[in-house]
Amino acid sequence: MPDNKRILIIDQMHESITDMVKSIGYEPDYRPNIKRSEIIALEQQYVGMIVRSKTPIDEELLVNQGELQFIGRAGAGIDNLDVDYLQCRDIEIVNAPEGNRDALGEHVLGMLLSLSNNLPKADDEVRNFIWDREGNRGFEIKGKTVGLLGYGYMASAVAQRLKCFDCEVIAFDKYKSNFSDEFITEVELDEIFERADIFSIHTPLTDETKDLVDINFFKKFSKNIIFINSARGEIVETADLLAAIQSGKVTHAALDVLENEKMKNLNNEQLDTYKQLFKLQNVILSPHIGGWTFESYKNINKVLVEKIAKL
Repeated sequence: MPDNKRILIIDQMHESITDMVKSIGYEPDYRPNIKRSEIIALEQQYVGMIVRSKTPIDEELLVNQGELQFIGRAGAGIDNLDVDYLQCRDIEIVNAPEGNRDALGEHVLGMLLSLSNNLPKADDEVRNFIWDREGNRGFEIKGKTVGLLGYGYMASAVAQRLKCFDCEVIAFDKYKSNFSDEFITEVELDEIFERADIFSIHTPLTDETKDLVDINFFKKFSKNIIFINSARGEIVETADLLAAIQSGKVTHAALDVLENEKMKNLNNEQLDTYKQLFKLQNVILSPHIGGWTFESYKNINKVLVEKIAKL
């Protein structure tokens, strides 16, 4: 245990975080309302920092924190961390995908079931005294092939929940091999393009995956597909997704994330695309809440603190 035991917590966390941090011998400094400029100006030194997504974790932010040994990311994604800089300084990165994998898995399944049964549309119509059974005839998951792009904690949670639906789940992960298990069969990406009825993204946002899913990507699918994105919005070109929906290549879409989630900072092109997308009844949207449950809120703390204790 280092002499400096202080951990700065800069984002809103479940209230259990301070007691958990104390239980492993560290001193929590819980400042969820601290601003970026105030973090940069801090004179007090910390051995660790726990963050969500308030601000980029980069050289400018950390240059004065000479004793920093680790960053704890309360969640799965680390795209707001300057990984190269942290590695250069030998600062450990600890994240907690195990903490919200179950919540994300349930959310994806919920979105898929909502689409398959036309629940948002049907609910709205009944509330407006429209009783249209035929217009809300749905489809079944059973017998379909689900293709997963990426096979980490989140994708495996989705696959586990799909097992009872008697569908086939196949997955491609560029950075893994020999990962077939009782829930999925490992395949090449071309096989997903050939066979998938339902396609779900589970890759991190990197330079390699940014804008990966564009109109040319959609055209590679042999079938018309149901499309799900609960990973990162910037992986998908939204205008191209809209075009794929309008052409019928994408028959339904479930989106928990968007290319630009700052609704007050949309440019004109994004605003026009979103307006068209939001009017479509075969599209279901949620505000990046996959994995955002009361249970996961606390469980992320537990996973993160357990990992920090092992450093």
